[in-house]
Amino acid sequence: MHYLDESMILVFLVQVSLLLGFSRIAGLLLRRIGQPAISGEILVGILLGPTLFGRTLPGLYAWVFPPDAMQQNMLETVAWLGILFFLLDAGLDTNLIAALRQRRDAMTISLADLILPMAIAFVPVWFLPDHYIGPGGDRLLFSLFIATIMTISALPVTVRILQDLGIYRSDASLLTMCALTINDIAGWLVFAVILSFATGGTASLVRIPLVLTATVLFTLFCFTIGRRLTDRALGEINRLELPQPGTSLTLIFILGMAGGAITLGIGIHALFGFFIAGIMAGESRHLSEKTRETISQLVKALLVPLFFASIGLKIDFLKELDLPLTALMLVLGVAARFVGAWLGVSLTQHPKTNRQLISAAHTPGGEMQIVIGILALEYAVITPPVFVAIIVSAVLSSVLVGPWMKWALKRGRHTRPAAALTPSNILPSLAAASRDEAIRALCERAGAGLDPQEVADAVLRREELMGTALGYGVAVPHARMEQIATPRLAFARAPAGIEWNAPDGLPAQLVFLLLTPTGEDNSQLHLLRVIATAMQVPENRARLLGAPDREIVPLIYALFKEPRKT
Repeated sequence: MHYLDESMILVFLVQVSLLLGFSRIAGLLLRRIGQPAISGEILVGILLGPTLFGRTLPGLYAWVFPPDAMQQNMLETVAWLGILFFLLDAGLDTNLIAALRQRRDAMTISLADLILPMAIAFVPVWFLPDHYIGPGGDRLLFSLFIATIMTISALPVTVRILQDLGIYRSDASLLTMCALTINDIAGWLVFAVILSFATGGTASLVRIPLVLTATVLFTLFCFTIGRRLTDRALGEINRLELPQPGTSLTLIFILGMAGGAITLGIGIHALFGFFIAGIMAGESRHLSEKTRETISQLVKALLVPLFFASIGLKIDFLKELDLPLTALMLVLGVAARFVGAWLGVSLTQHPKTNRQLISAAHTPGGEMQIVIGILALEYAVITPPVFVAIIVSAVLSSVLVGPWMKWALKRGRHTRPAAALTPSNILPSLAAASRDEAIRALCERAGAGLDPQEVADAVLRREELMGTALGYGVAVPHARMEQIATPRLAFARAPAGIEWNAPDGLPAQLVFLLLTPTGEDNSQLHLLRVIATAMQVPENRARLLGAPDREIVPLIYALFKEPRKT
């Protein structure tokens, strides 16, 4: 039996320290300029891998990243834990209930964004030269893998950009995430079937129906019985007042590993099991936003960077870079996903003024594309140049989507909050005991000429689909109303705080209620963005919380007096 010696542990600690430290620095720097952290993590791997470090300092590189199989397996194991738990976290962020409630429009967009990109991508990929096809695949399998990669969008990248733009809680954002949720689930199901072709050998034609049936049954069990059992278990944890968030975190991690083990037994990758387990746990009523945020921070700060940084250690990117192929993958993927989403939005009842924004939000390849690319490389379905093209195109599409969505957001109607706000709609001191009570009080002010109960019901229905707490003590409940022609805004200050299930666990002290017209009006996006941007500034929040009641009205008007560029 071979045991790890101290020198191997030393090298492992050096590897992890370098990858984590530089990934964190690179991620923070890129986030400052509005780019996803994943780009920095992959770049660190390329710089520390054979592409640069191995070329310039081969002796030192051989010590830090030796070719010894056991040493490599140590880092590889930790890296794969990162991506497994990343899929678990992605599942936790997936709002299946909201997707089902928005099923008509979300399903329309998702199906168009799944079928059309596969069809668009399959044809040109089919005619690529044979030297791009790996020894473990044939032309059909190769083309199906690439076509699947072209369909899956990066939900985490899109979520982060929506948050940065200040429109994460908008109706357009909700529809986008619901469509991407269905797209992810359907895409992973399709991928699971295709992966069975790659691993089933000569028995594939017999094995595929069994694998597909078992996968569907496992998914249905998790979304029905499994979801209820998980919700009950998390409820018992809260009832018994067990240590939080540690106890819930342990349970969710065990569910992820159990799901991964089951799907491996079925014959598909463990990643799918972690993803489904995350969705199952994420639907629990007893899992707070604060616990979700704790899990997300743990996974993304410690585990995920190791996986994406380790990608650059596998391949010499300069040696394997094929510029024409990379350009094809980038253009093909972005165009196919954009066209699919554009067609889907056009077939829904959602305002067409948001079509450009929602379609652009579907274009980044990001993490999921990279994960499938790595599996395709592992099973030798693709060659290293194709893998590098997938990685580079995924990163570039994630970089492009931020400016693209910002440009799309500039289009349409711009309304200043001050123009939608009247002094009578400002409550300097609200003593509401609950979220619902606060919403009803604000609806009585903003819903002049309307049935206050009807307005409150509309806002609460929207609240149930997706919470509107921004964090840092701010909430922006909102709804669209057919009976109004222009936006209406109300504001309340609640010094005692109101529980709003915020991501940071803080009670809401500053509440903005926004009512906007239905139809082609997209003022909701612009108003939500202006409010969110202003409230992200600590000084603005401090001024509103600290001002005497008599000064609140002029202060709130002064805060939103000047029109802001969006």
